[in-house]
Amino acid sequence: MSKTRTARATCALWLPALLAGCVASAPDVARFVEPQIAPAEAAEATGDAATGCFDTVTIPAVVETRTEHILAAPDASSAAAEADAPARYETVTETRILQDRREIVLQTVCAHEQTPAFIASLQRALQVRGHYTGAVTGEMDAATRAAVRRYQGQQGLNASALSLAGAKRLGLAVYTEEEAIEG
Repeated sequence: MSKTRTARATCALWLPALLAGCVASAPDVARFVEPQIAPAEAAEATGDAATGCFDTVTIPAVVETRTEHILAAPDASSAAAEADAPARYETVTETRILQDRREIVLQTVCAHEQTPAFIASLQRALQVRGHYTGAVTGEMDAATRAAVRRYQGQQGLNASALSLAGAKRLGLAVYTEEEAIEG
């Protein structure tokens, strides 16, 4: 066997092993969930506000509106008039609340930690993920809050206030040792 064939055979054996190490896998800490989401009444009763910065967020009600066209009168043929009457339909609209509006308390990044450098990093992190398209200004403007809402909305949190868990997922806040170890 020639040296070229030997080299190719060796590459054919090692290449799959090397590529197997490149498979993207999520780190364990990516499974972090919002630990401090609680109904507003529960947080006030336990006095959790003393352990960090919190914000009360109103989650809007989920409302479903369904419109149907219902047959009110079928086709009618009159033999005497020899004319066909078209079917008649009625429009019926029904609205129902699937989930009531509620207020929750979530742990947020404290205001004194939201420096222009932090907000610029937030904007870059949101930009990389496709949620922020504006210029990196270091200011918490309406476009940045909307991008935060879109990002957190993917995790089921419809809030423009950056949650601490969201900041951790973006790599902007530090996980505690217990959070990093938990699976």
